[in-house]
Order: sequence, then structure tokens, then C-alpha cells
Amino acid sequence: MSQAFSQEPIRYLALGDSYTLGEKVAKAESWPYQLTAYLNSEGYAVQDPEIIAVTGWRTDELRDSIVSQNYRPDSFDLVSLLIGVNNQYQNKPFKKFKTEFEDLVQTAISLSAQDEKGVFIVGIPDYSLSEFAQEENFKNVSSRLKRYNRYIEKISQRYGLAYYPLQKLSRPLHREKAMLAEDLLHPSGEQYRVWVESFKEHVVEQLKRF
Repeated sequence: MSQAFSQEPIRYLALGDSYTLGEKVAKAESWPYQLTAYLNSEGYAVQDPEIIAVTGWRTDELRDSIVSQNYRPDSFDLVSLLIGVNNQYQNKPFKKFKTEFEDLVQTAISLSAQDEKGVFIVGIPDYSLSEFAQEENFKNVSSRLKRYNRYIEKISQRYGLAYYPLQKLSRPLHREKAMLAEDLLHPSGEQYRVWVESFKEHVVEQLKRF
């Protein structure tokens, strides 16, 4: 703990889509902000996260936005990546997702001054049981998301990155209205809290290695 207090402020970049942005919830309720609040409570001086995320973004749109920022390598300490649900939702070619996701992983590593130690990947949650998805009668969502998440986990392992899965955790939560935002599709701040609970201690272990 004393070592944590002696560190320079930790710079955190959160990359993603509506799940990272926290669609339909207050900024403080988004999972990157809840994670940051927890890390600060544990004595790690983490700056408010810089978030590059827009509702509806696919991997290509996130990639293009990062490029436009003209960040220098090693601009951040901690970098998270959660992306891919809109590739699935929009039925874009999976082969294209694979290439773009690996590019994003490489970019995330280059942006962290801690290299692989400073990056973590969050798996895609499963929205298939939400009221919105049930009304729209989406078919085979879970099986398609499993395919995406298997690849995400594979790439995380290939690059030696921490991977925090959400599909099994989030699937039943989407049955509960309290766990959903007002659109009955995106997570509520309470569901984001459950996500953070599932991996916050692992992120602390990452920070200890800085």
C-alpha cells in the first residue's frame, strides 16, 4: 500500500463502445469510473479515465478514432479494451473483426508505458436475455457472442494480456430490470458495479506489477 501512495498518478485510457461509455447512466456509474474510484480507495492515485468510446462503434470506428487522436506511444499506464458487440449486432464479417481487434490490441499495448502489463481486455457481455432483445426476437445472439469472446480470449492469451470475461456473468443479469438502464438493453450502474466487482482485485494485482 505504501508503494502505491508513492507512485506518480496513474494515467488510464478506456477504449470501447456504449458499454465503456456507460450509455444511459451517469458518468460516475460507468464501469471505468467505478473501477477508478475503487483503485483510488485502495491508495492508487489513478486519474479520471480518458474514454474513447461512442455508442454503436465497431472495431473499425474505434480504430479510426484512436488514430485521429495522434497519441504518442506510452501515453498511458493502464489501458482497457472492450469492443465487438456492434460488429456482431450489425452482422459484419467476423474475419474483419478478427483483424481489426488484433490491431486494437497492438495499439493498446503501444499506448501503455507498462506494455502488456498495463493492458486488460474485457469480454463482450451477453444482452440476449434483455427485454429489448426478447422483443426484437434476436436469434442465436449468445452463440455468436461466444464466438467473439473465444477469439478475444485467444488473442489476449497470445499477447499475454489480462482477460476478464463477462458473458456468463452478464447473461442472467439482463433478465433483471434493476440491472438495466432505461432502454432495457444497456446495463445500469448497478450492473456495472457487479462487473467491476468481478475483476477489480485482478486489476489491483496488475498495478502492483507497475
